Amino acid sequence: MRAGTKRRLEAAGWRFGNYDDFLNLTDAEVALVEMHASLAAALKARRARLGVTQVTLAKRLHSSQSRVAKMEAGNPAVSFELLIRAMLVLGASRREVSAAIR
Repeated sequence: MRAGTKRRLEAAGWRFGNYDDFLNLTDAEVALVEMHASLAAALKARRARLGVTQVTLAKRLHSSQSRVAKMEAGNPAVSFELLIRAMLVLGASRREVSAAIR
């Protein structure tokens, strides 16, 4: 966001913060959200780096392309287990999965 736009919005009474302030999350909840997002981003990057399509990954997972898209978008309805399984299906080691979560 441009600085000028932000100043005008603040002058109009808008406040800016982050999602944990907005949702009133605990530190543990923030950590879980961040780990989920990191794992989702790592999955997307790994799939792209390997040249695997969402459709192909979905077939390997016995799932759907739309589910893979939700996984990569960090949709909270997607479980950690499914994200980890997808990483493993793409050949990630336990160490690589652990690093993705960090």
